[in-house]
Amino acid sequence: MAIISRGFHGRPRVPEGRLPPGQYETRDFPVLSAGPTPRISTDRWEFTITTESGARHSWNWDQLMALPTEQPTVDLHCVTKWSKFGTDWQGVSLDVLFEDVETAADYALVHSYGGYTTNLPLEDLLDGKAWIAYRYEGEELAPEHGGPARLLVPHLYLWKSAKWVRGIQLLLQDEPGFWESVGYHNYGDPWREQRYQGD
Repeated sequence: MAIISRGFHGRPRVPEGRLPPGQYETRDFPVLSAGPTPRISTDRWEFTITTESGARHSWNWDQLMALPTEQPTVDLHCVTKWSKFGTDWQGVSLDVLFEDVETAADYALVHSYGGYTTNLPLEDLLDGKAWIAYRYEGEELAPEHGGPARLLVPHLYLWKSAKWVRGIQLLLQDEPGFWESVGYHNYGDPWREQRYQGD
């Protein structure tokens, strides 16, 4: 008598070195949010970078759409332990948005419609590491996944990739965001399992 059903092959094998410790692969895209889903129309959407001196650099939706785009394919890693491989996005690199921004800041506090915030070192947003993403898998980004546009910082846990992004505030000193102020790790590197303070 067979113990394993014919055709059962177990979990798919993850290529070595692709899955951070403590994570498992999912083919779904789970929806996790710290509050209700904001519904922001593109005619009201605006993104602003504010420097430590108060200088503002702003883009409306049409201005964002006129900028050069990239189509990164990245793996996502959530602090709740799921990872999703090979996700396809379209958006504007933060390098483009920061081209004319003069700053001495080392830190960024990201703000979202709905009041969510998260903090990152500024260097983690530059040099091809982050995008303002507005398309996912060839479609407009759905509101539950952060549409019309979200921050995408795939080398950190997904809570750092703020949904419904509306701005970045540049700071000379680090300031914790929403999850960081209630015990989540300040940095959030999935390869070092930095889920909570003290990890």
